Amino acid sequence: MQKGVTLWFTGLSGAGKTTVCLEVGRLLKLRGLKVELLDGDKMREQLNAGLGFSKDDRRKNVATAAYVARLLTRNGVIVLASFVSPYKSMRESARASIGSFAEVYVRCPLEECARRDVKGLYKKAFSGEIQHFTGVSDPFEDPEFPELVLYTDQETINQSAARVMEYLKTNGFIG
Repeated sequence: MQKGVTLWFTGLSGAGKTTVCLEVGRLLKLRGLKVELLDGDKMREQLNAGLGFSKDDRRKNVATAAYVARLLTRNGVIVLASFVSPYKSMRESARASIGSFAEVYVRCPLEECARRDVKGLYKKAFSGEIQHFTGVSDPFEDPEFPELVLYTDQETINQSAARVMEYLKTNGFIG
């Protein structure tokens, strides 16, 4: 029987969280495993429409995601949760709520994230059009003791995904 776990990918917008999650999800599905991706943008579109980027709105988005992740995890699903989740307290709350949880810090310099800015969010944030944007007008609290750190400005997507797969194997979540 498959063991459930939530891998909580955190980092700045544009760091590569969702990109790595998609590749890890693909690799897990090739093994016939149950896997679900929870993405911050999709959660805002589907379950949390109308939420902005204030600290309280982010807290609500993360709390909803943690609730969904907990349900999936306890039913043997590997959950790949991709959320900026900039505040340590939010991530600690998610960890406590979910139980089987690993924090994956997708570390990438702000300059590189802004360079990759496919949605134009950094441009808007730097010009003041978007308020409370993490890394620009709001802080990002680096994880103190993540289970895994991915350096997406130095690693390829495949290298980062391979490191996640190795973590899952080493910790008994996959064979």
